[in-house]
Amino acid sequence: MELGMIRRIIMATGNSGKLREISDLFADMPCQLISMRDWRKPLPSIEENGSTFFENACIKADWVFRESSEWSLADDSGLMVDALGGGPGVTSARFAGEQGNAEANNAKLLKALEGVAQRLRTARFACSVVLRIDEATLLHADGYCEGRIIERPRGSGGFGYDPLFVPDGFNRTFAELTGEEKHRISHRGKALKALKEQIYDYFA
Repeated sequence: MELGMIRRIIMATGNSGKLREISDLFADMPCQLISMRDWRKPLPSIEENGSTFFENACIKADWVFRESSEWSLADDSGLMVDALGGGPGVTSARFAGEQGNAEANNAKLLKALEGVAQRLRTARFACSVVLRIDEATLLHADGYCEGRIIERPRGSGGFGYDPLFVPDGFNRTFAELTGEEKHRISHRGKALKALKEQIYDYFA
């Protein structure tokens, strides 16, 4: 690829919160990020039946690559609560039964943690992100953010479980942090920054 050329990358997600975060983090890259909503209508449903975040990210990226023959970026992430044995984990987005229903997921999480002391409400967000470049090349990075689950939601920013998660070193939830603050410490921010370091070689 000639220097200065813009590489198109299809993001294997229809989640508007993820799209916003990833676009912000890739703003300095010589690429054009295309969402699945803009690339394929109606929005395709990809079955995420992996047992790990990495497997689910690969399933999505590989599906998009097979259909488009273009670079495809995918992530899978979730919340792991120690008092729930690491759950909801890979089922985070559908914890309450309906895919992506954040309000129901948060309500179920709070119900599951009723009576659990604050010191035992430790948790972490985990993210696995992959970029499928061609059939033989898959770039991969992971990121984690440690914190705790509070007893009631706070904040209007972010998405998913953000209003319930206070990262270590802060007294505000993810939903109360600025975008810049969250990008610096979040699981997705850490994973994408690590992935970006690998990608530069492929823009040469």
